[in-house]
Amino acid sequence: MIRGELDLAQRFDEDLLRLSHQRNDSAGLVLGHLSSGRTLMSVGRFASSRTHLEEVLALYDPVCHRSLAHQAGLHPQVVSLAFLEIDLFCLGFPDQALARSDATITEARRLAHPPSLAVSLAIDATVRALVGDSAAARERADQLIAVATEQSFPFWRAQGTIYRGWVKVKNSDVAEGISLLRSASAAWRATGAEVWMPYHIALLAGAYEIAGQIEEALILLDDALQIVERTGERWFAAELNRHKGQLLLRHGQTKAAEELYRKALNIAEEQEAKLWELRAAVSLTQLRRDQGRQAEARGLLAPINAWFTEGVRHARSERSKSAARPA
Repeated sequence: MIRGELDLAQRFDEDLLRLSHQRNDSAGLVLGHLSSGRTLMSVGRFASSRTHLEEVLALYDPVCHRSLAHQAGLHPQVVSLAFLEIDLFCLGFPDQALARSDATITEARRLAHPPSLAVSLAIDATVRALVGDSAAARERADQLIAVATEQSFPFWRAQGTIYRGWVKVKNSDVAEGISLLRSASAAWRATGAEVWMPYHIALLAGAYEIAGQIEEALILLDDALQIVERTGERWFAAELNRHKGQLLLRHGQTKAAEELYRKALNIAEEQEAKLWELRAAVSLTQLRRDQGRQAEARGLLAPINAWFTEGVRHARSERSKSAARPA
């Protein structure tokens, strides 16, 4: 999974679950559901991922399975809770996602298991960055870097530094932020990791957009989309297409932008990713509004807006942020 060989990872996950069922091996089932949940989240099958991760929580016995953290390198309960944070967020339950984060990190600290703590901090930093909460993302990034430095975890140190770079960009230190994003992404790949690279590249593309280097940002997004096609890591695919559409719109390429917005919307609908669906609908609605097609614009946004029963403030923030972006 870490190398981005997601088809192979899914086959191994299925084999592990099949063998564990055959042997009535509860420990194997816990690890199989955990691995399946992580892999399925990466490919954008959020609902299926959620099912597997919740099965880990149902099956996990702290007495019978206490050795699994040592055997697998990660604590199944903590890691399941962490990845559920992303699943719930993308599925359109931001309140539930964010409510889990502090409890998950607290549990990881209580267990005194540094790799699991690193995972929980990294995942929460990711969600905070997706929300746009730079202060919280900075706090998590600093905590992650501290743990990774103390424990000599180059993989997690690289990810923490990526978020530190993103925060610097958000705080108007764009040049330093871009430098950190580039060096940390190279350090991430140097560990052999390919997974999450589309998202990391998207953060760098956003930094170049802020710096006014639109062509460079477009090249980076194309690189990210090529990785998506090669590896099947589709959890952020809708946003990559939407972001590219926004950049093309700034160049006056209205038709191309609309096609990318619709592609983002289709991907989000296929994945049942209500958050990505909302963002794509907002972008398409803004385009329709600017074209003087207000009635059509309202019709696009109303169904997805009505769906949200939590995170109302977040949904409103998405609409206002999109409306504030330059076209």
